[in-house]
Amino acid sequence: MNVKQIIASTVAKHLNEGEIVNLGIGIPTLVTEYLPDDSSIYIHSENGILGVASVPEDQEPDFDLVNAGKIPVGINEGASFFDSADSFAMIRGGHVDVAVIGALEVDRKGRIANWSVPGKNVLGVGGAMDLVEGVGRVIIATTHTTKDGLPKIVEQANYPLTSQRSVDLIITELATFRVKEHQLILSELADGVTIKEVKRKTAAKFTIDLTESSKEISVS
Repeated sequence: MNVKQIIASTVAKHLNEGEIVNLGIGIPTLVTEYLPDDSSIYIHSENGILGVASVPEDQEPDFDLVNAGKIPVGINEGASFFDSADSFAMIRGGHVDVAVIGALEVDRKGRIANWSVPGKNVLGVGGAMDLVEGVGRVIIATTHTTKDGLPKIVEQANYPLTSQRSVDLIITELATFRVKEHQLILSELADGVTIKEVKRKTAAKFTIDLTESSKEISVS
C-alpha cells in the first residue's frame, strides 16, 4: 500500500459499527475502500449524502454523483440525499458521530490548522470548523510530514487554527496519536516504524503508551 492507503486503512480500524462518519476531502475519502462490505458504518458527505460507498469496480463512475471533493462515489442501499442546509444541520446538531479530516498542522495540544495558508489562495473555511465543533469524535488523517519533509505535528501552529477544540486521534503513515487532556500520546506504530523515527519527524512533545506497554514514557 502507498502512504495514503496506509493512513486510510488505519482510520477504518478506528471506526465503530453503527456510527455516522463524515469523510473530508483528500485522504479521508479513501476510507470507504477499507470498510467491510457488510459494514453498518454510515458515511456522510457534507454536500448532502448519507450512505456513501466506493464506486463498484465493475461499474463506470457516475459524474453526477459526487462527494464534497467532487469525486465520483457509489451509494449503499437505503442511502439518502438532502441539501447542504440539512447536511450542516446534522453536523451542527450533533447527529454526526465522527469526522475524518486532513490537516496542514497539528499543535502539541491536538488542535488543528487546516483552512488557511497565509499569503496563498486556498479554498477557505469550507465545513472544517463546523465539523471540528459539531461532531462527537474528530480523527485527523494526514501524512506525518510535508512534501518538503517538515513535521506537521508541531509545538505551535504556524497557520491559523481551525478550532480551539483538541481532536481525538491523529493518524499518519508512521503512527497514531491519542489526544488526552490536551496532550499527545503515541499509541500505535505502523509496521516497521520505530519510536526513534517518529521522534525525529515530530516537532511536538509527546508521551508513549503503546499497546505492548502500559508505561507512559516522556519524549521531548
